[in-house]
Amino acid sequence: MKDRLEALRAEALDRLQTVEDAASLNDLRVHYLGKKGQLTEILRGMGALSAEERPIIGQVANDVRAAIEEVLARKQEAFDRAETARRLQAETLDVTLPGKAPAVGSLHPLTKVAQEIEDIFLGMGYTIAEGPEVETDYFNFEALNLPKNHPARDMQDSFYITDDILLRTHTSPVQIRTMQAMKGQTPVKVICPGKVYRRDDDDATHSFMFHQVEGLVVGPNIRMSDLKGTLLQFVREMYGSQMQIRLRPSFFPFTEPSAEVDVTCVKCGGRGCRMCKHTGWIEILGCGMIHPAVLEHGGYDPSEVTGFAFGMGIERIALLKYEIDDIRHFYANDLRFLSQFAKM
Repeated sequence: MKDRLEALRAEALDRLQTVEDAASLNDLRVHYLGKKGQLTEILRGMGALSAEERPIIGQVANDVRAAIEEVLARKQEAFDRAETARRLQAETLDVTLPGKAPAVGSLHPLTKVAQEIEDIFLGMGYTIAEGPEVETDYFNFEALNLPKNHPARDMQDSFYITDDILLRTHTSPVQIRTMQAMKGQTPVKVICPGKVYRRDDDDATHSFMFHQVEGLVVGPNIRMSDLKGTLLQFVREMYGSQMQIRLRPSFFPFTEPSAEVDVTCVKCGGRGCRMCKHTGWIEILGCGMIHPAVLEHGGYDPSEVTGFAFGMGIERIALLKYEIDDIRHFYANDLRFLSQFAKM
C-alpha cells in the first residue's frame, strides 16, 4: 500500500505540473482528493492492515495528501493572479474621463407659480391657511350663501361621495373654517391654496382637477378700494410693474358686490392681439366684498366688520405667465415640456 501511495504522489505531482487552466486543476483535485478520488480508494484498504502498519501507512497518506494540496494551492493562486491581471486589462477604467452627471429634477411650473403667489401675499402680510379636500356640503356650499337647490350650484358640477360629502369645488370652504377658528377676532388676512375638483371635460382650458388660491381679509372698514389696490400690487409683482387691472361687475353668491378682474394682455401689452382677442385685456380672477350672510356663517357681525375675498386658478396664472396655450401640458409629464422651466 505504501508503494501505491508513493506512485499516486508521483503521478499527481507530474500531472499538476502540466495543468493549464483552473477548470482542469479542479478536475485533478476531484480525481485525486475527492470523496471518490484515488487517494480515498487506496485508503479503503486500511482495514486489512495490521495494527503496527496502520500508523505508518496513515502518516504516508497524510504526506501524500499534503504534497498534492500544496501544489494545488500554488497552482490555484497562480491562476487567480492571471485571471485578475486579465480582467484588469480588459476592464481598464480611465479615471481622467469626465463623469456622467446624474439627471437633476426641478420644481414643476405649477409649483413654481404657486410658491411665487404665496411669496407675494406673504410679503403683504397674509398667512397661509389650508383645509380638507374632501369637504361637507355645508362648508362647500351652504356657509357660502349657496343653500340647497340654489341655481348657482349648477355652475360647479361636483364629485359627490355621499349626499353630504363631496370633493371641494373651490378653496372657499377654508375661508369659512378660518373665520370660525378666529371666533370673531380681527383682522383676518389669509390666502388658501390647494387642489379643487369639478366635473369638467378636459380640454385646452379646463381640467377635472386644478389648483386655486383664494384670499380673505376681514376687519373694520375694509373697502372695495383696498381689494383693488391689493390685486393691482399682486399683478404688478407677478407680471411686471407696467401692468394695469380693471374690474367688471359680475355675480358670485358669496360676494356682494362682485367683480371679474382683467389684466393688461401679457403678450401685446394692451395693444390688442389674438391672445386677448384684440381687446388688450385678459380675465384672470374673480373677487368681491364678502356677502353679509357669509360673514355671519363665519361668526362675524356684518354691521361691525366688512371684508373682501378673491380667487384665482394657479393654472390660469401660469398659462399667462409662460404664454402656454394648453392646460393639459401641465399634467402630461413630458420632460421636453417640463425641462424648459428648470432654470426659470
